[in-house]
Amino acid sequence: MPEGTFDTAAAVKLLNQIMEAELAGVVRYTHYSLMVFGHNRIPIVSWLRNEATTCLTHANEAGELVTHFGEHPSLKIGSLLETHKHGITDILTESLEAEKTGLALYKQLLDMVVNRSVLLEEYARRMIAEEELHIGEVNKMLRKPGEITQFVAA
Repeated sequence: MPEGTFDTAAAVKLLNQIMEAELAGVVRYTHYSLMVFGHNRIPIVSWLRNEATTCLTHANEAGELVTHFGEHPSLKIGSLLETHKHGITDILTESLEAEKTGLALYKQLLDMVVNRSVLLEEYARRMIAEEELHIGEVNKMLRKPGEITQFVAA
């Protein structure tokens, strides 16, 4: 494809997938926030609900871009997996995997539009940076106190 042009239909399809994944994040983080118990509940619930709000903001941004291109935002929601594991480590590990999936979608969008759409390229880059920071934060939360090396799921 020549520089300066991109497949709008493919970009919109990917933006709708991003929106669906972010909406699944709203549901997932809200569910997690309801399932936290114990003496650390209040700060963890607060963090999870903030993440749900962030996902909703991200879904709205993707949907606005869909309508920017004159298309219809999806009414679907991304896949949700109920593992019935609600320990904090389980929740964070599941969150980490879901965030990595979202990051891959944003990277796919960037690859599709680099040097073709400043709007979508800047959007994708900003979202990739946000997702990478978020993944890093979740990874830090999964580490044991005093542990400096990154958490790696078993």
